[in-house]
Amino acid sequence: METAKTKHSTFKYLILSLSLSFLLLFLFISLHPNRFQALLTTTVTENRPPHSAFVSSTEDLKIRPGYTSYDTYIQRQLNKTLNPKLREIWTTRDWDRKIQVFSRFFADLKSEKFLADSSKCLCVGARVGQEVEALKRVGVADSIGIDLVPFPPLVIKGDFHNQPFDDETFDFEFSNVFDHALRPEKFVAEIERTLKSDGVAVLHVSLSRRGDKYSANDLYSVKPLVKLFRRSKLLRVRKVDGFGLDTEVVFRKTKKNIKQGF
Repeated sequence: METAKTKHSTFKYLILSLSLSFLLLFLFISLHPNRFQALLTTTVTENRPPHSAFVSSTEDLKIRPGYTSYDTYIQRQLNKTLNPKLREIWTTRDWDRKIQVFSRFFADLKSEKFLADSSKCLCVGARVGQEVEALKRVGVADSIGIDLVPFPPLVIKGDFHNQPFDDETFDFEFSNVFDHALRPEKFVAEIERTLKSDGVAVLHVSLSRRGDKYSANDLYSVKPLVKLFRRSKLLRVRKVDGFGLDTEVVFRKTKKNIKQGF
């Protein structure tokens, strides 16, 4: 049977061991703070839940569940973009019809001085590039699109969460695929990063109806957009009829982060 003296010795040994452990940890942190931070970051990263769990939803912007990783999300988007039936429709039956509609949108934006023939333009999530072709037809020759699947010469390969362009490259950026962004904050941040100061960003979004099964988020008002565009000023909101999208939102990038009310 263990004596009181033995119990006391064991307790003293335990206290001494813990003290030495804390002392060694303190010395390690003091001497190697960067290594400790890297170790801590690695541990947190390895134990993170799926990517979508870190995308915040708000009352007026809901991230759809079901994406266990970013690769899963990309593959789902590719399933739509590479669908041979859809690509045939986009390049045949829908080609001229969509170009005509986009051309009217861009002509209006030119008349309101949001866009000029000299503008360097990017279409974000352009698929086969009807909007790029429309820009060229209304006189904006320096226009290009990005999408996960390229469609030369109108569309090059690029992920809109990580645009393949330098800072402040474009005068004008257009997108009608905000609903496909798994990380809306990154989608907007990349537009603002690659947009020149005083450049214009135009989004076509749907507020009155939900997107298709490939959409990654649902938007219920323009309030989340105003908050996401931290470096831009809201210029205009108007109703449009753009292939299931009902609202046009126009921002102009400023030189500094601004607070916007709505």
